[in-house]
Amino acid sequence: MAALMIAEDDKKTNEAICEYLKSAGHETVPAYDGAEAIRIFREKKIDLAVLDIMLPKMTGLAVLHEIRRTSPLPVLMLTAIEDEYTQVQSFDEQADDYITKPFSMILLGKRITALLRRSGQSILPDTMTFGDVTVDFSGYTAWDWDGKIELTPKEIDLLRLFVEHKGLVLTRNQILDELWGDDNPIIDRTIDTYVKNLRKKCRLDCLVTVKGIGYKYEVRE
Repeated sequence: MAALMIAEDDKKTNEAICEYLKSAGHETVPAYDGAEAIRIFREKKIDLAVLDIMLPKMTGLAVLHEIRRTSPLPVLMLTAIEDEYTQVQSFDEQADDYITKPFSMILLGKRITALLRRSGQSILPDTMTFGDVTVDFSGYTAWDWDGKIELTPKEIDLLRLFVEHKGLVLTRNQILDELWGDDNPIIDRTIDTYVKNLRKKCRLDCLVTVKGIGYKYEVRE
């Protein structure tokens, strides 16, 4: 997984972001002002930076400008300011993406995953083994010792979503939003059928039901 710098001056927000991203398998390095962010960028190997625009000492835009003098590091801007001028400024300074508070941690995680993937960094390996079953996420295929396992593309996407959010509970509505978006014609209980099929076809005991909420991917040591 990746090394991520989280530059956010609000301590609780910074800690919450770091905790979430650590649970997804990333290494996080917190910074609480712009000067500290610059120091971390220069001293540590960072794969991506999340910069709040309203940082003390140096604004997030000033930090971004300094980063861009020497590096194409993926940068996601984070702010409570929702106006076109601020967004344009961010992109003028070559920000890669922009997210406005309040935001869901899942959305933040997906934006970070997309930026890392676009920069050529692997978030998940192309293939993963679950017991005696191997799943190729990029090729949308799966097999075991007896040969090919018939998984639908949506079933593979669902398994990928669970693995990307290892240890985190995903509600049925969150899964629907992630995999079907606003156009989904299905009801949330359809997710139960998809999970049941994954468990049966791949003999998975790592997809845990959290009663009344949803599911999570949990690897038992």
